[in-house]
Amino acid sequence: MSTILLVRHGETEWNRKRRVQGWAPVALTDEGHSQAASLADRLASDYSVDRLISSDLRRTLETARPIARAVDCELTTDRRWRERNFGVLQGLGYGELFLGHPEFTLSEVGYRAAEAIPEGGESLLDQRERVLDGFRELRASLAADETAVVVTHGGPLYLVVGWLRGLDIEATILDQDQGNCALNEIVDESELTIRRENDCSHLD
Repeated sequence: MSTILLVRHGETEWNRKRRVQGWAPVALTDEGHSQAASLADRLASDYSVDRLISSDLRRTLETARPIARAVDCELTTDRRWRERNFGVLQGLGYGELFLGHPEFTLSEVGYRAAEAIPEGGESLLDQRERVLDGFRELRASLAADETAVVVTHGGPLYLVVGWLRGLDIEATILDQDQGNCALNEIVDESELTIRRENDCSHLD
């Protein structure tokens, strides 16, 4: 049985301000660093980690480095685990995005929003293919007794967990939640099973 642990980065200032982060080099807040330390302790206590992979964006790397120290594992990066590239929409507040650009809002226009490509960015469907490609490759590369940790973003977590749960793209984004430094545990015993989802108990 192999295990894939998907975790979200710690809190950033743009999380607090509800701004679209995309690929921006946003740093963790002090609270975000504290969350990352708690997550690192949880992973070191509960799992024997063989691999540690991170998105190459600043907020995930700042989250992954204390994990690497805690589990004594080399950190590697994979761009496929990045958040969605929002192009010119990056930096907008969520209200500005949803009210000013309804063509990108699933709750307004449904599936068409998943196909829409912001200038200089990528569609939600393109992001899903990118992220699932990274997930499938990681799954195929793991030995039966290996455990891998992936430090990523809210968007990729929605997409992988939604895919595993058989959700359509609208429910995938609108009907799920992933907190900062949330833990998702997926076990592979010929079939993939979600054992933990959006587990933030280590932050209490």
